[in-house]
Amino acid sequence: MKYPAHVFKAYDIRGLSDVEITPEMARDLGRAFVLFLREKMGYVFTSGQRLVIGRDMRTSSPALVAELIEGILESGVGVADIGLCTTPLFNFTCAHYNDFMGGIMVTASHNPGEFNGFKITMKDGLPVGETTGLPEIYFLMERGSHVPADTRGDRVEFNPCEDYYARIFALVDPKEIKPLKVVFDAGNGMASTTFDELLAKLPVQVEKMYFNPDGNFPNHEANPLKTETLRDLQRKVRETGADFGFATDGDADRIGLVDETGEIVPASFAGAMVGMEILKQKKSGLMLYDPRVSHAVRELWEKNGATTDMCKVGHANIKKMMKERKAIFAAELSLHLYYSDVYDLESSDLSFLYFAHILSTSGKKLSELWKPIQTKFHSGEINFRVEDREAVMERLREKFSDAKTSTLDGFLFEYTDCWISMRMSNTEPLVRLVAEADTAEMLAEKIAEVEGVIKGV
Repeated sequence: MKYPAHVFKAYDIRGLSDVEITPEMARDLGRAFVLFLREKMGYVFTSGQRLVIGRDMRTSSPALVAELIEGILESGVGVADIGLCTTPLFNFTCAHYNDFMGGIMVTASHNPGEFNGFKITMKDGLPVGETTGLPEIYFLMERGSHVPADTRGDRVEFNPCEDYYARIFALVDPKEIKPLKVVFDAGNGMASTTFDELLAKLPVQVEKMYFNPDGNFPNHEANPLKTETLRDLQRKVRETGADFGFATDGDADRIGLVDETGEIVPASFAGAMVGMEILKQKKSGLMLYDPRVSHAVRELWEKNGATTDMCKVGHANIKKMMKERKAIFAAELSLHLYYSDVYDLESSDLSFLYFAHILSTSGKKLSELWKPIQTKFHSGEINFRVEDREAVMERLREKFSDAKTSTLDGFLFEYTDCWISMRMSNTEPLVRLVAEADTAEMLAEKIAEVEGVIKGV
């Protein structure tokens, strides 16, 4: 086996730098992606058509990018190199321009600095994952497949930022945003590549934290889903009297939100508020939520004119369903928010604009907006490390056999006064629990029942 199979994940390639993710792998990936597009997808590259390449700030990224580009160029395909970028900007670039036929970004997202990897994207913005071609690309890499071209491709540098800003500012008018005080924690990730200029266009006073990109992540892990990484942001919001705090992960496609009191806004209700802003614009439409999101969100959206449906967890699943069903918005508990107006992609920049607009037009504080939505008791995600996950899931199915059960994504057990979501991790020996109930006592009872099944009590 030339390359370890376990680094080929559900939605991307990710592993330890220089050990599992190497420059040699990058060159083979470039070659294999071109072959995949030609042989499996039927692409015929004509003059001017290119693949987009971007990267994050990790210390191993430049060497990987150089070899990745070389693998593509020697296969006869041109490259548009956008350099340091966020994942939202990279995906937008792949989807927005007719001459770009997809691309690869070198990044390990929110993982610690010793990791790196590759996100592969098609020209419509959809990712290449385990159900959409990644196993075929892995096979081509293992086989060492390479067809040298008669004519070598060429590399050009390309800056998509102005077109990106034009798209998102067409959706939220900066003239409608009032002077606000904001604290922004970029976690030494990639947010500064788009947010520095975006913030300069707004009438906001910004306290920037950890804005210098640093692949060693010297201050904290760049993953706002872990609440401990938001402690500095919470403290600074309280110290400065800011209207809200905003955080992004390493590649800036995931966000975190803190209200004016320094309290973390739960992911369900951050997504709910943005969904309401979109409903004000569009009046109606289909809005998606994953099985872990508070059902209070579904109720709020439907009350205000939306139709709703549940979608499988994971950006590949959500983006595909949005395109197929023509949904206008989707919210995921991991605080990835998806916009039909930006090619069904995440855009942390647009999310920031929506939160600033919400506060500017509502006349209320952020805590006064999200807390009334929280009408139920929600557990958040709780992980259990188990060896035989399939056996545990079967025992859970038997335990809650009296519930209304959905198998869309793992098991969703629904009762009149509570629900329980159980899923297996795509990448680790974990089962993940999320539950919600009308009362705190009921929530505690259901969590204890799940723990009992897992521990064999």
